[in-house]
Amino acid sequence: MKLSRLFSYDNFRGTYLYLDTQRKYEIARTILYFAISFAIFFTGIYLTGSKKNLLTIVAVLGMLPASKSLVSVIMFCRFKSFRDKIDTKEIKSVYDMVFTSEKINYHVDHLCVADSCIVGYSSDAKFDEKKFKDHIQTYLSSEKIDGVTIKIFNDKNTYLSRIKSLENSGPKDETILTVLKQLAL
Repeated sequence: MKLSRLFSYDNFRGTYLYLDTQRKYEIARTILYFAISFAIFFTGIYLTGSKKNLLTIVAVLGMLPASKSLVSVIMFCRFKSFRDKIDTKEIKSVYDMVFTSEKINYHVDHLCVADSCIVGYSSDAKFDEKKFKDHIQTYLSSEKIDGVTIKIFNDKNTYLSRIKSLENSGPKDETILTVLKQLAL
């Protein structure tokens, strides 16, 4: 496995307290990117005595990835991690999934996949389940995954009783979970 893939945040997506951990990582990375660009800029001024040098161009170009990283910080700061740990035994589950669409962001605190069912809990009272279902079904059907039932609960106790009735996850469920992780922030 490549070293860059090993430390990719994709490996940690969906883990407990993922959003909090990723937010810290994004903030640190953004500060580092901006610090490097400013260091290059001021080094150029120090060495040449003027802003009109090649290092100024390099510093300005360095602001592009720094700015992109700042956008990630803003996105991760909008959502908080789900603090309750849920025991799902043999069922595939993930925490802190944020699905983005053109108009709406869907924050699902906890999500389980079993028996070709996606069952989730969202603490967001304004969560639009119908639009979420349409959004996810579009991507699942593009991956040729059909026959998936999606239900998102806003009541935690109802959600916990529903996941107790689910059976063990199978290979199709692993594929569904992989697609969901690819879609999430």
